[in-house]
Amino acid sequence: MRVLILGCSRIGTGLAHRLALDGHTVTVIEPSMAGLAHLPSSFTGRKLLGQVLDRRILQEAAIEQQDALAAVTPSDDTNVVAARLARLVFHVPRVVARLYSPGAAEIYQRLGIQTVCTTTWGINRIAELLSYSELEPVVSLGSNVDMLDMRLPQLLVGRPVSTLTRPGELQVVAISRDGKTFLPHTETRFEADDLLHLVVVGGAIDQLLALLRQ
Repeated sequence: MRVLILGCSRIGTGLAHRLALDGHTVTVIEPSMAGLAHLPSSFTGRKLLGQVLDRRILQEAAIEQQDALAAVTPSDDTNVVAARLARLVFHVPRVVARLYSPGAAEIYQRLGIQTVCTTTWGINRIAELLSYSELEPVVSLGSNVDMLDMRLPQLLVGRPVSTLTRPGELQVVAISRDGKTFLPHTETRFEADDLLHLVVVGGAIDQLLALLRQ
């Protein structure tokens, strides 16, 4: 996959390095030499010095030939404009913009721009860790859906999977038991020492915690 990354902050640097290690063809645009210097010497991708909204620089980066673009500069406005340009003008198939403002993230999400709001993500993650110690965050799927691992509480032993199912909000997608992981049915019964793998919409975290406290 060919990926264009706009901005070489900590997120941009880490993302560029990770994607390059995974075998993708990565190009980074960054307006400062100091920013480009954050990339490790082992980085095998292409580095371009220039403004991320400069059409000439974008064309030099072959933006129209990219499979994906991540706008991760420190500016929300820059990231949104870059994401819209990529989608509407250059027709890049996959575009993600990093935003700090939760309100802006929701607005642009409705306009079809995939956003990752690090502020919302951080708030939800810290609240989860403080609220219930048995919830172990695994990965964030987009800006508002998380995958969590949870050791089955004793009170749920013998109860069906449907106990922790809320359509569109909360679902047990897999169970690890006796060294094996399987996909359960809604009537599958929980057993002691089960490790549950759940997908949870951000707003349903409180519902999950309430269920666990009952």
